[in-house]
Amino acid sequence: MKTFIAKTTGMNFYRGYLFLMAFTITSFCLTTAAYATQDMWQVANRVIVDTYTQIAGISTVLAGLMSAVAVIGAKLSNNQHKSDQAWDWLKRIWIAWAIINGIGAFIAFIRPLFDGLATIT
Repeated sequence: MKTFIAKTTGMNFYRGYLFLMAFTITSFCLTTAAYATQDMWQVANRVIVDTYTQIAGISTVLAGLMSAVAVIGAKLSNNQHKSDQAWDWLKRIWIAWAIINGIGAFIAFIRPLFDGLATIT
């Protein structure tokens, strides 16, 4: 009985060792090297510009649609209170659109002023 346990324990260690070596060799063979083609700051700048461009486009379309809804609501309302609320919403839509696009214009104006400041000479 003692020899059977010793043989099975040895076989388990051997199988575990073979599995570990096969896994290690396979992992080395299947991994590929990844090399960065761009600087991290260039990628971040590209992502920010793309994201802001999409946000500005979506906000412009939504502002146009919601302005049309507000104007139609103001023109078709049956009392002065509802009409005033529609015009107030129209003002809020225009202000929100101006703020969203103003942030992008501000960043586009300010960013060139900081070019070259983060370099070591």
